[in-house]
Amino acid sequence: MPNTSLFAKDAVYISDSVDRDMVFSDVYRNLLKAGYVKGNFLSHVLEREDLYPTGIDTSPISKELPNIAIPHTEGEFVNARLIVPVLLKHPIRFNNMVDPQKTLDVSFLFMILNNDPTGQANVLAQIMDFLAHTSVDKLMELFSLDSTKEIYDFLTENFKQA
Repeated sequence: MPNTSLFAKDAVYISDSVDRDMVFSDVYRNLLKAGYVKGNFLSHVLEREDLYPTGIDTSPISKELPNIAIPHTEGEFVNARLIVPVLLKHPIRFNNMVDPQKTLDVSFLFMILNNDPTGQANVLAQIMDFLAHTSVDKLMELFSLDSTKEIYDFLTENFKQA
């Protein structure tokens, strides 16, 4: 079944930023204006990323794929349950989720907003399932799209909600 509820047309971004904090700040301003997050979201997502890095090395799936990150923070700082895709025009360094001492050049974010306290791991698991069960060709197609509408359409068509 195609998923429409975890994505919003006005919460898909393409970023020209060249550092992590700038990307988070730009996305935060837009999410705040749209009412998806609370005023204290930015400081908490930055702090959580420092303490619990979310960079994921996609090379076990395929050496061709860009690395991704899945930043998020606690549900009390958000007003919605969404995955916010962010295409990074310039790879940005994130620390590795599995080995926090290592850094990865990340080119795509799946930012999780989840105001359901029991559901954060569930959304993360859905993203991991999407990456594991979508063909490399399809993932390459997603990561090469260059409009927010195309990214939104691709994800609503191809991301299956558990």
